[in-house]
Amino acid sequence: MPKLFMLLIGATPQGRNIEQHDIFFGIGETIKEIIPGILSFWTEAKGKLHIDAWREVKRVNGYTVNVVANDGNQQSNAAQLFFINLGGYKQNEFEEFHYKMIIAAADKGGAVTMAKQTAFFRHTGFKGATSHIDDKYGVDVDDIYEIIDILPADTKKQYKILITAAADELPEDEIHLGYFKLDKFE
Repeated sequence: MPKLFMLLIGATPQGRNIEQHDIFFGIGETIKEIIPGILSFWTEAKGKLHIDAWREVKRVNGYTVNVVANDGNQQSNAAQLFFINLGGYKQNEFEEFHYKMIIAAADKGGAVTMAKQTAFFRHTGFKGATSHIDDKYGVDVDDIYEIIDILPADTKKQYKILITAAADELPEDEIHLGYFKLDKFE
């Protein structure tokens, strides 16, 4: 059964001084199955990628997330699935901190409202260096991505994401953290 995966991928591309990161969303039965998509996504890394965190996306703030074959029929979802990358600062820390999240909401405005309620957004910033949705100085809906829009093109042709209200209490998605080499996924 196909699953939606969210991965934090890392690499130190040639000419960079520190490791860089990006988020990749893919659909497959296993992570191994989506590795070609990961490599195509970040060609500048020349295959020298690893995964620092990953999650099978099954539950998002009271909604169930399922992947189904794209049969061409339109199906309405109970909500849309958004990826948000919040950025923030702490005084005397030479760093921009990030909080990556998935939110199920009716629209981008609803997703922004929910993002602004997080502890990260409220407590990671100070005068002159406020928390923000990355790439903007303040909250701007242009920097929120509907997950279906950032999936690889061939994946969108093959699958669609169904979001339904959860009928019961589901456990939170397990988040796997560490340094995972791509060849370790079987």
